[in-house]
Amino acid sequence: MSVQAALTSPPDGYSLVFIATSTAINATLFENLSVNFLRDGSSVAGLVRLPHVIASHPSLPATTVPELIAHAKANAGKINVASYGTGTTSHLANELFKSMADVPLVHVPYRGDAQAIPDLLSGRVHLYFATLTATLPHIRSGALRALAVLGKTRYDALPDVPTVGEFLPGYEVDAFNGIGVRKGTPREIIERLNREINAGLASSAISARFAELAAIPFVVSPVEFDAHMAAATEKWAKVIRTANIKPE
Repeated sequence: MSVQAALTSPPDGYSLVFIATSTAINATLFENLSVNFLRDGSSVAGLVRLPHVIASHPSLPATTVPELIAHAKANAGKINVASYGTGTTSHLANELFKSMADVPLVHVPYRGDAQAIPDLLSGRVHLYFATLTATLPHIRSGALRALAVLGKTRYDALPDVPTVGEFLPGYEVDAFNGIGVRKGTPREIIERLNREINAGLASSAISARFAELAAIPFVVSPVEFDAHMAAATEKWAKVIRTANIKPE
């Protein structure tokens, strides 16, 4: 159910809203939203974390983050970086990197992986701040190079690929999905939904399937997810305002 529909439905636990990183981003990206999750909603449970990576075309003469920074500074305005859309996690991850590393990368927005991946594979763009789900097969085949993962820790399937934060302390991008309800939903309903969802996420079948998709189960309490949403909303608001990002 859409955020607006769920957050204007009766607070009885029957109307659930799918929450994504975009929910935190959109609170600042779009002005005058009729509903705001932090104001009008309550978190129920996490679902999945989606690790992101800086993927590069092998022709780019940089194999590490420090080499990328040096190469981008020496070739100002010549390094193109794809995103899967303006105002997306991919775009904001790029803007955060540009700001922290002080590098002049050129943003090239696409309408999803289906458009961006072919151009990266052909070398029309040099970099892509992308999900591992979309890029891992190409990284494993050697068609793309993984310079770094964007999360707080390394990804198990790519243990030799460092995090960006190992070179730029404090850099971290956490993409996630979860479930929420309208504020005012009885706490006992939220707690029961949380228990059932977390039990499902703990199953070996779900863990195995997520691993195939280069994703990670996101098991948290409602209170923990509320705090996570608040922190993500604040973090991306700063990036959006600093980069003056406007929706397209």
